[in-house]
Amino acid sequence: MAFLRSTNFTADSWTVSELTQYIRELFEIDYRLQDLEVSGEISNFSRARSGHLYFTLKDDKAQLKCVMWRSAAERLRFQPQDGDAVVVNGRISVYEASGVYQLYAEQMSPLGQGDLAAAFEALKAKLADEGLFDAEFKKPIPPFPRKIGIVTSADAAALRDIINVLRRRYPLVSVLIAPTLVQGAEAPPQIVRALRWLDGRNDIDSIIVARGGGSMEDLWAFNDENVARAIFAARHPIISGVGHEVDFTIADFVADLRAPTPSAAAELAVPDVSELRPYFLTVQQQMKNLVLERIGQYRWQVQTLRRSLNHLSPRVGIAGSRQRLDGWQSRLDRAVQRRLDRAQHRLNLLQTQLTAVSPKATLERGYAIVRDGDGQIIRTPAAVQTGDPLTVQVRDGQFGAVVADVEDNKKEEWNADKR
Repeated sequence: MAFLRSTNFTADSWTVSELTQYIRELFEIDYRLQDLEVSGEISNFSRARSGHLYFTLKDDKAQLKCVMWRSAAERLRFQPQDGDAVVVNGRISVYEASGVYQLYAEQMSPLGQGDLAAAFEALKAKLADEGLFDAEFKKPIPPFPRKIGIVTSADAAALRDIINVLRRRYPLVSVLIAPTLVQGAEAPPQIVRALRWLDGRNDIDSIIVARGGGSMEDLWAFNDENVARAIFAARHPIISGVGHEVDFTIADFVADLRAPTPSAAAELAVPDVSELRPYFLTVQQQMKNLVLERIGQYRWQVQTLRRSLNHLSPRVGIAGSRQRLDGWQSRLDRAVQRRLDRAQHRLNLLQTQLTAVSPKATLERGYAIVRDGDGQIIRTPAAVQTGDPLTVQVRDGQFGAVVADVEDNKKEEWNADKR
């Protein structure tokens, strides 16, 4: 049997270090605790940059912190992860810096999936078969929200992180918080009520469901089927920001967008005002180009309509009618002139003919017109007798005469012919 090493303490007073060292030595002298085998389910698994492994073994009643140094971890034939059911060989001791007893693992082998991991995979498969994870049901996140609803614990660090990110990136947005438990048996129904209350409002643009990191048990409320179905049924887009980057919950798969952390959920929910200036400048230029293009189109349409109106305008018809009327007037003038010219020509011919037979023309040629006392023209000697008064008209006047002798040339010609 091992004995305790000597310690410097009195019977009446212990320091924390002395007591912790004493307890550690108690563990180390118990041979049953120095080479034991423990089975349980892994949670809070992490791998340090040094290569050491830190995790918790648990069952339904208790938890045990564990550490596996790099030298032992390198001998593992599988990659441990949360939810794995394993058997660990090692020894129990106390980590004096935190006063926590823990298992220093030397070997580890899998037993299969733990109960929580099995339940997680079963629900995941069920909801996937129903189509709750399908991309076609994912709603787009509004790019410029006015109000965002948040479902999380009122006193959680995650809430402060979300609000800080929202204020820094997009101070124009307002926030409506629906406080709820995010861990424990009472958390799922509260989360469902908070989601439905926010989703029933008309002033909400999107909803963030969030909580900080933790073990699989800590995040189990977000693996609840009722929570998953409430997220899927929501009218508003939902961003899930549960746990850390390595944590995945059923809520992440159902949500419209999954963020690795609550802060990342806030970043995905709003734009960054510092990045909006070039965006708005681009949009402004695009709008300017569009307006100029539309103005050009409308100007062309106006010109086309104006040409159409000018073509259909009564003034165009009147102008055409005037032109046709002028043409007709010109044609009429030419036709009248031709008629006048022909009439003038005919008149000239008639005048020439009349002039040729006119008594005045006869008089002009040296002839005279002889009239009897009654003014009748004497055409034959038989119309007068010796002593009859006569009037003789010549070119420039007339004078009187008396018949002195009557000589009928036709009688003489007749007598001559008779002889």
